[in-house]
Amino acid sequence: MSRSPGVPRLLRRLNDRAALELLLTDGPLTRAELGERTGLSKVTAGQLLARLEERGLVEVAGERAGGRGPHAALYAVVPSSAYVAGLEVLPDSLKVAVADITGRVVVEITLNPSDGRDPVKAVHEAVQRACDTANVSLSRLRAFVIGTRGVVDPVTGDVRWSYDLPDWHVGVLASLRETLGASVTIENDVNLVALAEHKYGAAVGHDDFVVLWAGVGQGLGVMLGGRLHRGLSGGAGEIGWLPVPGEPLPTDVSEPQSGSFQRLVGHDALRGLADRRGVTGRTVPDLVRGGDDGYLDEVAGRLAVGAAAVTVVLDPGLIVLSGDVGRAGGARLAAKVQEAVARVCPSRPTVVTTQVAGNPVLRGALVAALEQAREQVFSDTV
Repeated sequence: MSRSPGVPRLLRRLNDRAALELLLTDGPLTRAELGERTGLSKVTAGQLLARLEERGLVEVAGERAGGRGPHAALYAVVPSSAYVAGLEVLPDSLKVAVADITGRVVVEITLNPSDGRDPVKAVHEAVQRACDTANVSLSRLRAFVIGTRGVVDPVTGDVRWSYDLPDWHVGVLASLRETLGASVTIENDVNLVALAEHKYGAAVGHDDFVVLWAGVGQGLGVMLGGRLHRGLSGGAGEIGWLPVPGEPLPTDVSEPQSGSFQRLVGHDALRGLADRRGVTGRTVPDLVRGGDDGYLDEVAGRLAVGAAAVTVVLDPGLIVLSGDVGRAGGARLAAKVQEAVARVCPSRPTVVTTQVAGNPVLRGALVAALEQAREQVFSDTV
């Protein structure tokens, strides 16, 4: 009879991974509860917990009173067993969040880079500052995910181009990995917002949806079948370049803010629309937040041009409005966009406003970083 000595090892690894995921989502749990939910015997569950406890991944986090017998120990994932970092890079600032393996954010800071022309130095300094503030050694970070504006090549992971961040170019990723380790990943910022909406926000339970980012720039995060759709070259979602009736086509695509949809719904356009209607406010989000129905109807009609174009191609079923304009408009604007799309499009998607608390780019970066870190840590237990 042939023997497969690797099979028991593989089964233990799979059982360990399943147990750790359960402890993260439903824990703390007793040994008996863990056995029931995984289908393992009490003996096997006990051996599993002992193994994970020895590796520093699981600890006793309390007791649960039973019947007449002794109290049962409650087991939980050790939060400090690993940490991750998420970053949002903007032209004039760097925002960093560090979370433990359970997803709890331990620090979030915003810095003005001391040298904006050196992305690698700026990121390293920001991450080091965040770690120092959280009293976490840099060496304990298992994954770094950086959100940037622009197009990220899905094959190489490099930033192909970014108008707002010209110093983020091909080669930056390799330098970051030399400085911080191989677990550094760069991702388009609106794609990270889509991850945050899927995990925590308006798209929980939806595997097909889009995030329409309306703000200074326009972007689209596309989730199909529970996976981000980036396109062959990473350019999926650059909706600011969408050709629209009545707006001139760009004559030079290297010129920022020249896309037709960007001209229709960008800050300058919405401010001009407010001036013509006599709507007042210090900023464009203020104009949208305080705008009357007539102004919001016009804003919604413009956003609906892009939403309808996406709907007839992808039929996502759900559109989440985000960005400073989407947030400011709230449920009123979302409802008006939904009505406007239904008037011009045979499919009728539900349009809602974002429900992600805090910084959605950072939240999405942590979602991606935690997925990477857990894959590393939870798959290396045997």
